[in-house]
Amino acid sequence: MSKLSKHIGQLFITGFPGKEPPSPLLNFLTEEQIGGVILFEENATSPSLAQQNISRIRSCYTDAPPFVAIDQEGGRVSRLREAPAQFRAPAEYGVDRDVSRFAEDYSRSLVYLSSLGINLNLAPVADIALNDENTCLADRCFGKDPGTVSVFVKASVATARTHGVLCCLKHFPGFGAAGQDPHAEVATAEYDVGLWQNRESIPFQDGIANGADLIMTTHLLLPKIDDTIVTGSKKIINDMIRVMLSFDGPVITDDLTMAGAEVLGSVGERAVAAFKAGHDLLLFGRDYEAAMRAYDYFVDAHTRGEISDNEIRASLNRVRGIKYKLTRSVLQ
Repeated sequence: MSKLSKHIGQLFITGFPGKEPPSPLLNFLTEEQIGGVILFEENATSPSLAQQNISRIRSCYTDAPPFVAIDQEGGRVSRLREAPAQFRAPAEYGVDRDVSRFAEDYSRSLVYLSSLGINLNLAPVADIALNDENTCLADRCFGKDPGTVSVFVKASVATARTHGVLCCLKHFPGFGAAGQDPHAEVATAEYDVGLWQNRESIPFQDGIANGADLIMTTHLLLPKIDDTIVTGSKKIINDMIRVMLSFDGPVITDDLTMAGAEVLGSVGERAVAAFKAGHDLLLFGRDYEAAMRAYDYFVDAHTRGEISDNEIRASLNRVRGIKYKLTRSVLQ
């Protein structure tokens, strides 16, 4: 077995249901040195609970620090409620074009997140609100045109960098034109590469240019570009992210337990397909047991040669590179 096998856990991020991380999850984190944990509202109903859970999670690690991630976008997608953590929905700032107010509110939130031990915020949303039937993105987009969204994406990235919290552009390549919710089904949009370059790509380009740390994809089908959903599309991850946008940081999946990812097979098959497509981090929402099954399947796939050492090494280097920022910020 390859020496890299013991580091495969760094490619996974998972969450957990309920108030406290259960023993099987803590054992999983400890034994496999899983890349990190994502917190949800039920895990952080009070500052003391959030800090307690983060402390228990961190105690499982002996080498690289874990990602302690959260979705704190503002408005209804806020895992931490009430001030100073919560702020207005992105759409509200966009309507007012109040970038200064957004930066001020977001800065206050990030200071609080960092004080709790959270080091990765899965934001900003770089999608453009193009389809009013897209209820998944309701109020989560900064605007209906790429220019407005880009202004706020750049402010979000700059603010995160100021406070030493990693940020993540989502949901690549942009699913604002879709009408479906990938939590429930595969989302579909009809744009081609040419239109994408002149519309959806712009907030992502500007976010990358301003130092965004990660990019998150979603379970979106773009039939004019590929016949495989983005999560499993090497063409989209490689050609559009790595080549056209020249982004070499970690690419993370959206939650692989969503119904929109089921077309890729079992949770293990989804993890392998997403990794083979070019993702570096594999996200499993609250279902840590699914993450454990996927991890075992992934390790077996590596053992039988379906996943190469070179592929794993490339992703581990990207993850280590971004985690170095966390270590450096602690030392400073």
